[in-house]
Amino acid sequence: MKIIVCMKQVPVQDSLLKITDDSRWVQEAELNYEINESDHYALETALLLKEEHGGEVVILTMGPRRVKEAIKQGLAKGADRALHINNESFTTLDIFINAKLLAAAIQQEEADLVLTGLQTDDYGFGQTGVILAEKLGLPHASIVMEILKQDGSIKVKREMESGWFQSVELPLPALLTIQSGISQIRYATIKGIMMAKKKEIKELSLSDLGLAEGDVDDSTSSLKFHKLYVPEKTKQAELLEGDPKDVAAQLVHKLKNEAKVF
Repeated sequence: MKIIVCMKQVPVQDSLLKITDDSRWVQEAELNYEINESDHYALETALLLKEEHGGEVVILTMGPRRVKEAIKQGLAKGADRALHINNESFTTLDIFINAKLLAAAIQQEEADLVLTGLQTDDYGFGQTGVILAEKLGLPHASIVMEILKQDGSIKVKREMESGWFQSVELPLPALLTIQSGISQIRYATIKGIMMAKKKEIKELSLSDLGLAEGDVDDSTSSLKFHKLYVPEKTKQAELLEGDPKDVAAQLVHKLKNEAKVF
């Protein structure tokens, strides 16, 4: 059973973010990075499946050279090898382009199962895994809390709203987005860290994926950053008094026309 785990490196959660001079992005040079939280759980799920059913776990990530630190952590935990789509501009790409790149790499591997985290800690869109499944033409389930492998299929437990769960059976190959907390995350051992140094990290360029720069540059992106800014802190309060119905009407008017929250 070959399992591919999509992994992303994100800024450490308590990082102090500083906006660039053009107000289009944040200054990345001084940031520290870590593996995206729900991707940890996707990797742990893959490793548990491998231990129970055998097979191979392959890490897939993309981004600048710094993401190799995340790859090495995953290999030290027990992944067998890794694929790194190397390009310095990937942090500015939208989810459709991200999925296009990941799909091109996965199609070369013929995986039985593709796992992603539910969402990333930086953007938090929660859409890359779902779009990736569409591009690969695979059945998928999101917010997965439990997996049971069967002959030629898998049965998964999905977390729903209001404490409800849903059980779904999917044919293989399939793609799952994994919810945080599905299992206990393991730590890398000294032996695992030493073994990771001998494991393959395959660099993939756009040409290796059958793509060109024009396929993934900003001109093809549907996501545009016009301005990033820190919200201004203000202290202002207004007391609404009178009949409850009139107060409610005033409040709705102010939220809609002044605060513009809906």
